[in-house]
Amino acid sequence: MLSAEHRLRHKDDFTVALKNGARAGTRRLVLHWAVTDRAHPTRVGFVVSKAVGGSVVRHRTQRRLRHVAAGRLTTLPALGGLLVVRALPAAGTATSAELAVDVDRGLRRLGLVATGAGDG
Repeated sequence: MLSAEHRLRHKDDFTVALKNGARAGTRRLVLHWAVTDRAHPTRVGFVVSKAVGGSVVRHRTQRRLRHVAAGRLTTLPALGGLLVVRALPAAGTATSAELAVDVDRGLRRLGLVATGAGDG
């Protein structure tokens, strides 16, 4: 589970990551990464709009993404990072495994993890 100290909650932090950060897209997700000068743990936030689906689908998608992101925290820089994972409509029908592949692909494209084979 993503601990409270690693959750991105404030609008200003989302804005920094979305407007000023690097962006990498996949079929189901867009990842935004920004580094701030503040000494706080890397934090992760999620944007899952109504375009993804109804309330149940949106919350299920966000829970899946939160679980995937929690497992990837150790690969990210420890301090000062803001990662926003924005779900596209196709994320609503994706499995947890498919979302994990997309998160990994996005992190590779952002240069946050080592490049692997099959990155398209």
